[in-house]
Amino acid sequence: MPRQVIATAEAPTSPLFSQAVKAGPFIFVSGTVGIDPSTGSLAGGTIQEQTRRALTNCQAILQAGGAGLDDVVEVGILLTNPADFAGLNEEWARWFPSDPPTRYGVKLGVDVPGLLVSIRMTAYTA
Repeated sequence: MPRQVIATAEAPTSPLFSQAVKAGPFIFVSGTVGIDPSTGSLAGGTIQEQTRRALTNCQAILQAGGAGLDDVVEVGILLTNPADFAGLNEEWARWFPSDPPTRYGVKLGVDVPGLLVSIRMTAYTA
C-alpha cells in the first residue's frame, strides 16, 4: 500500500516530520501544536487558545488530505500540565459537541517554553 505525504501551508511545518501521512483509508496527523502558521507564534497563553489553534491546524491538515473532523476516529492529547485538562475539555466540547472520536491524554514529556498542548489524530476516509 503506497503512502502519501500530506502537507499544507495552513498549518505549522517542519523538515523533521510530515504533517500527515495517508495510508489506505487512514490519515495519520502528526502531533500538532497551537502555533499560528501565519506568524510562527503560539496562538496565546491559555490552554483554550492553544487547543483552538491546534484543532484548527489539525482540521487544515485533514482537509488537505480530503478529510474532515467528522472522519476522525482517534485523538491523542499531550498536555504540558495535566491540570489544564478541564480547560482543554472546555474548548474540545465546542469542536466535538456530539459523537466525539476516541481519545487519550498523556503528559507531554518535552519542555518547550510556552507550549501547553499537542494534538495528534487518525482519520478514516473509506
